[in-house]
Amino acid sequence: MARFSTAMTPSRPTSPPTATGPDASDTDLVAGVARRDQSALAEIYRRHGGAVFGLSRRVLGDEGLAEDITQEVFVRLWNEPQRFDATRGTLRSFLQRQSHSRSIERVRSEEARRRREDRTSALDATSVAELESEVLRSIDADRVRAALDRLAPPEREAIIAAYFGGRSYREVAVALGVPEGTVKSRIRSGLSTLSTLLADPEVTS
Repeated sequence: MARFSTAMTPSRPTSPPTATGPDASDTDLVAGVARRDQSALAEIYRRHGGAVFGLSRRVLGDEGLAEDITQEVFVRLWNEPQRFDATRGTLRSFLQRQSHSRSIERVRSEEARRRREDRTSALDATSVAELESEVLRSIDADRVRAALDRLAPPEREAIIAAYFGGRSYREVAVALGVPEGTVKSRIRSGLSTLSTLLADPEVTS
């Protein structure tokens, strides 16, 4: 289960010990939180932290993200205890509603991030494919060799490994000891330069 830190701003309880102890009601504990009583928050977490974490984990399917959501829920309770209204339901249901809402928001955020990454990858793939086609249309072995010699070494290595060595981006990345994204960037930049060089009739062997 998630671990929650109650290391908030130090304060000294101003109410009797039983007001924020195991025998206190949830309403009394929230009142203790409003007085900045850390022991009240710790008791609330002891009672309801597992339920909040469990719900978030079921929605997200990821313990690390569920721990983040649980932390957010209890930090918000510490900062805004007045949001809890005992006339509208129990403290547990209040905390679980927040856990569920924040978890759904995180799911949507993660999905949006993945869609952005997929769109970027698709654009990169399209860009590289267009450049490849342009280079291939202009291929003349001697002129290609001459143009390759004019590329920066990192770009030349990546292109030769991928297109003349028949390796995948991942294999090129392993061979060169660089991230796959770096390989793609070098190839894209190198192909763009090659396209410009091959369009120049003065580029010869």
